[in-house]
Amino acid sequence: MTVQPAPILPIGSVSPPLTAEQLVGLAEAAPAAAIEIYRRWLALHPERPDAWIAWFNLAVLLEAAGEPQGALGAAATALRQKPDLWQAALAAGQAAEAQGDRTQALAFLRQVLPPAEGRRQLHRQLGRMLEAEGRLAEAAEELRASLLLDPRQPEVVQHLVHARQKMAAWPPARLAVPGLTEAEAELQCGPLATLALHDDPLRQGEVAAAWIARHVPDPGIRLAPAGGYRHDRLRLGYLSSDFCRHAMSFLIAELLERHDRSRFEVVGYCASPEDGSPERARVLAALDRHVPIGPLSDEAAARRIRADEIDLLIDLNGLTRGARPGILRWKPAPVQATYLGYIGPVPLPELDWLICDRVTVPEAEAEAAHYRPAPLRLEGCYQANDGQRPLLPAVDRPGEGLPEAAFVFACASHFYKITEPLFAAWCRIVAAVPGSVLWLVADTPEGQAALAGRWQAAGLDPHRLIFAPRVDPARYRARLALADLFLDTMPYNAGTIASDALRMGLPVLTLAGRTFSGRMAASLLTAVGLEDCIAPDLEAYVARAVAIATDPAAAPALTGPALAERWSLTLGDCRDFTRRFEAALLSVARRA
Repeated sequence: MTVQPAPILPIGSVSPPLTAEQLVGLAEAAPAAAIEIYRRWLALHPERPDAWIAWFNLAVLLEAAGEPQGALGAAATALRQKPDLWQAALAAGQAAEAQGDRTQALAFLRQVLPPAEGRRQLHRQLGRMLEAEGRLAEAAEELRASLLLDPRQPEVVQHLVHARQKMAAWPPARLAVPGLTEAEAELQCGPLATLALHDDPLRQGEVAAAWIARHVPDPGIRLAPAGGYRHDRLRLGYLSSDFCRHAMSFLIAELLERHDRSRFEVVGYCASPEDGSPERARVLAALDRHVPIGPLSDEAAARRIRADEIDLLIDLNGLTRGARPGILRWKPAPVQATYLGYIGPVPLPELDWLICDRVTVPEAEAEAAHYRPAPLRLEGCYQANDGQRPLLPAVDRPGEGLPEAAFVFACASHFYKITEPLFAAWCRIVAAVPGSVLWLVADTPEGQAALAGRWQAAGLDPHRLIFAPRVDPARYRARLALADLFLDTMPYNAGTIASDALRMGLPVLTLAGRTFSGRMAASLLTAVGLEDCIAPDLEAYVARAVAIATDPAAAPALTGPALAERWSLTLGDCRDFTRRFEAALLSVARRA
């Protein structure tokens, strides 16, 4: 390795001065002459701060010339002048080894190499920071490097598996780390990744329980009286870090507004950022009391909730980003439920209920017994929605990069929800429908490149795979109406996005899985009367998609304005939803 020595020219009595390129060329063509030039220059400029470049280049030349003793001296001098120059340590080590002195060689190498524990931590931190920056490929490389030093790092495994999901690097849990099996990586994948990895509530619960055991210790104290309080109105607390411009606030705002104040007092315990958004302003205005808890410890927040004598506390995060499950472990309310934020088991012993419905967690299914906490089923669909009509911009296919006459299959979900079997099914669907296109949201650069490569490997025209840029919520909703059929993901369905699609008159084709996360869309479709768009397996899913695109007689019963109107009368009827939601809460509230 030769560092180009532009900073140290002119050299000695060389006239005219050599350029860096000329010196490199001389080193290749006449190494002996280059060695002499470097030595003469160093004799004349021993104190220059950039002399380390010349010393290192001299070491490389001397090693190539078969002079290990001289190479060792030059490399050691370069390293002394620039202690972080690992290349010089490597050169010195190689030269020492060539002279038979392995002890000295090891000392040089260790001089610039942190101990294994330091390297493990450095790789781990680099991976986390790169992941936060959205540089997923680099993050995955650093996280795997940390695991190669120590495979017993569940948090690193969690981040690496989820990064690979977002990159469409399949199978995401196959990490090629000695001492770590794919099955072990799947168990350590973390609460969010498991929803898109396992169509099994028992396995999802195991993953969540393992995460809770690592992160959420039991304080050993329960604050609320088990029998509850005596209040004229039920004190209903909502705990969230998403009272801001977040999908949660889009869904729940009208529910908060419509709570029956003659029977309920509504308090928001908020760890959300002050983003100044209209969504945040609306949510806070809908609360009877807004209690910021962001700066408080889990114990302090729990004691504040206990002091307020909240009868029923609803956690809106579950195990998602920003969650505060440590608060729930103090049991600050007699009854505690989890709702909407995390669509899967949350096996905290202090949680009493998982709010769902009879489609997402069927009573007759054996899997229902695997859910912790126990299912609290609403009458009708579990999902709250805001029925207010949004103001949408005008959009058209040419403006969104879509062909006018093509049948457009669409999916607006994150890449981490797309699995290898599902994408293969999408390729089969588009191949069977002449002229059709698949329209996805450009989520991550790495995932986009991976999907495009698999698309072409399937023999499909690259122009038939279209990636839409991310846009503001109004335009995102408006452009959903430009597609012909929304292809849902599995085992983690679209939730808010599926509801938005139906609201815009876009039919959704889904697969009914075994888990809450794999049955969300089935619940939404049941609510609007599109049960014929719920496929029992992947083959039926492919056949139904192809039939809808090629046979007018197979079209869904509701599309376009008729479907949008049905949404308004069902999922969009928040007055009715609030009545059903409150009835479920009152059925489990405890009164002293």
